[in-house]
Amino acid sequence: MIFQLCKMILFPLKIPDDRNCIEIRVAVMGNVDAGKSTLIGVLTQGSLDDGSGAARVNLFRHAHEIKTGNTSSISNEILGFDQEGNEINYRSYINAEEICMKSAKIVKFIDLAGHEKYMHTTIRGVTIYAPHYAMLVVNGTTGVVGTTRDHLGLAFALEVPVFVVITKADLASPHTLNETLEHLERLLKSFGIRKVPLRVEDEDTVMTAGRAVDGQIVPIFAVSSVSGYGLDLLKQYLHLLSPLTAREREKMMQEPPEFHIYEIVRLPKVGTVLGGLVRRGVLTEGSELLVGPFVDGEFQRARISSIHRNKQPYRAVYAGHSASVVLDMEFDDLIRKGMVLLCPMAKPEATFHFSATICVLYHSTEIHPGFETTVYIGNVQQTAVVEHIHNPSFLHIDDRASVVYRFKQYPEYIQPGSRLFFRTGNSKGIGKVTRIAKVLEDLKLK
Repeated sequence: MIFQLCKMILFPLKIPDDRNCIEIRVAVMGNVDAGKSTLIGVLTQGSLDDGSGAARVNLFRHAHEIKTGNTSSISNEILGFDQEGNEINYRSYINAEEICMKSAKIVKFIDLAGHEKYMHTTIRGVTIYAPHYAMLVVNGTTGVVGTTRDHLGLAFALEVPVFVVITKADLASPHTLNETLEHLERLLKSFGIRKVPLRVEDEDTVMTAGRAVDGQIVPIFAVSSVSGYGLDLLKQYLHLLSPLTAREREKMMQEPPEFHIYEIVRLPKVGTVLGGLVRRGVLTEGSELLVGPFVDGEFQRARISSIHRNKQPYRAVYAGHSASVVLDMEFDDLIRKGMVLLCPMAKPEATFHFSATICVLYHSTEIHPGFETTVYIGNVQQTAVVEHIHNPSFLHIDDRASVVYRFKQYPEYIQPGSRLFFRTGNSKGIGKVTRIAKVLEDLKLK
């Protein structure tokens, strides 16, 4: 995504004062060979696939992805809708800039890797992009296999509403397709998930699914990227999706600005381009903010020289928007992923130490103090060491406890209430940050 902004930054267009449209971020998850990239390509290009994966080529970022047909990185693509609900895609418009100009709503697909080998990339994609929804893609000919369960569990663990799309419906026999549907329904109703599956087969069920905003109902679509079967119902559902309510968004916009950095590109004669998400407040061109924390835990002042959203220049971006910004600063080579831009009045503090209430989803033995794992907290991804466990002193699978962590490399800016996911090998768990402290002993004394 951010690489495609280079041309716009080097040759900016005339920037209107405000050009706001609804943005829906959808994380596309599922096992390898489920047809995720092909489905996104068909939805955004407006042309059906040829049966050999031609529709997915535009989403790949690396040569080995084109060669193998398997996604190993995170890529983005957009589908627009106008005020009347008509789709706006690359079939009618030659580039993303025109799509954004014509759209009242943008659905941004975040294409994630399906192979177990790249699970860390998938986890990072779900945590840093803060998707509004997760689209779990299941191959209709093979069913629920491979990483499908892990991806479904990850989405629910992070409380991301899910809808399911069964692909290759034209290749699967009616018996096989029905078996896949029944398997998914049993899985969604099972203990630990307890969701209500809804087979979407007509416009009435699309409307029912679109009105379900509490995440308890999981719509299930059956489609074909080659014949086009079921795609119209899926597009209608995508048009009905909504992010925050107007009241929630208004409340977030009244707070001081906070921008989380998750991608960095350095351009000659331009500077450092920072891709990220506006978590709260309003980010405006020319404003002075604090950037950090650097490796010493300090924050430095910087000015925003330009802002881009959906590959277009903007004067301002608002809470819930993903965007790219360029800073006017001399030490931009020290900026890293996981940093934030904050209002100077916030007086932020970075920390090595924090406590969290966690639940162990899987671990083959026992977790003791000294256990090292990779933690994902929003845009932060770093190895952390378990320093202390409050009652009991060790943890098994399904155990819950309050745990004190220490970041191993450098301090981070995190806040109480943030969701946490940890993973090392097959070990994994979820939790929520409860406290932060400069001194480790303050957290050990519960």
